[in-house]
Amino acid sequence: MPQAPALSTHLADRLRAPPRDASLAILFPGQGSHRLGAGRDFFDAFPSAREVFQRSEEVLGFPLTKLCFEGPDEELRDTANAQPAILATSLATLAAALESGALQRQPAFVAGHSLGEFSALVAAGALHLEDAVSLVAARGRLMGDASRRRPGTMAAIIGLNGEALDEICRDSGVEPCNYNSPSQVVIGGPLAYVEKASRLAQQRGGRALPVNVSGAFHTSLMAPAAEEFARAVDACPIYDPSIPVIANASAEPMTTAAAVREELRQQIIRPVLWHQSVMRMTSANVTTFVEAGPGRVLSGLIKRAGPGLRAVNLDSVESLETLRSV
Repeated sequence: MPQAPALSTHLADRLRAPPRDASLAILFPGQGSHRLGAGRDFFDAFPSAREVFQRSEEVLGFPLTKLCFEGPDEELRDTANAQPAILATSLATLAAALESGALQRQPAFVAGHSLGEFSALVAAGALHLEDAVSLVAARGRLMGDASRRRPGTMAAIIGLNGEALDEICRDSGVEPCNYNSPSQVVIGGPLAYVEKASRLAQQRGGRALPVNVSGAFHTSLMAPAAEEFARAVDACPIYDPSIPVIANASAEPMTTAAAVREELRQQIIRPVLWHQSVMRMTSANVTTFVEAGPGRVLSGLIKRAGPGLRAVNLDSVESLETLRSV
C-alpha cells in the first residue's frame, strides 16, 4: 500500500524527515483533556497551526475555531464537538512544534489515548487530515447517539490490584475501559453498575473517582456505534504508517494499512491498553515522551510509569522552548 501524500501542513512529511531518535515517542491526548482556549496561542503564532483549524472547519461545516476559543464551554464539551476539537488542537500543536523548529527528530513511535489515536495516525501519514476529521466527527456523533440510547458512565478506580479489580467487575457488571497504570483503571457501564463498583472499590481500600464523560466509552454499550463506525472506516482511504503507531487495543505497533483499519473497527468497544502501550515503547528503549495537545493527563501517567522516563507537555508556545532542550 503506498504512503499517504504529504499534507499541505507538512505534518506527516516533516515529522518523518529528521533523523530518527530511538528514544523519543510522541503522544496525543484523548477526550476530557480539552479546555476552552486551548491552542489559541499556536493558532495566533504559526500559519501551519491556523491551517489545521481552517481545514478542519472546511470538513465540518461549522466554525470549530470559534467554538474552541470562545465557547460556549457546554457546547464544546459535547462529545460530537469535543472529539474534532481535540484532534484539531493536537495536530495544530504538532504543526507548531515542527514549524518552529522545536521538534527536529523523528520519533520511534507515535501513540494516542483513545481519540488521540486518530491524531497519531495523521502524524504517521496513515490518514489524511480531512479524512481523520470526518471519521472523528462521525465517531463523536455515533458515540453520543449510543450514549443516549444506552446510558452509561465511567469512573477511575485507584489503588487496587488486578485481582481486586477483576472481582469488582465480576460482582458489579462493569467493564474495564482504560488501563492507565497498574494502580489506575477506568471502568464503565450503566450508572447503577458503576455506582456499585465504586462502593466495592472503597470497601476494598481503593478510591473511585467519577469521570466527566457522557457515556460508557470502550464498553459493550458502544456496540451500535462501533458497528456503524466500522462502515465509515471501511470506506475511508488508509495508508501504511511511515512511523509505527502503537495500537490502543493490542499495545503493539501498527505498520500496515490493514492493521490500522482493523484497529479502528474495534477501538470504540475495546479497552485502551495505555499502560501496556507505554511499556511496549519503553521496552524498545523509548525514554522521552512528548505529549502534543491540550492537558497534561498523559504526561502525568508517564511520570508515574517508571524511573528514568521523561515527559514533555506541549500546550503553549512557551512550552516549545522546553522541547528544544530535550
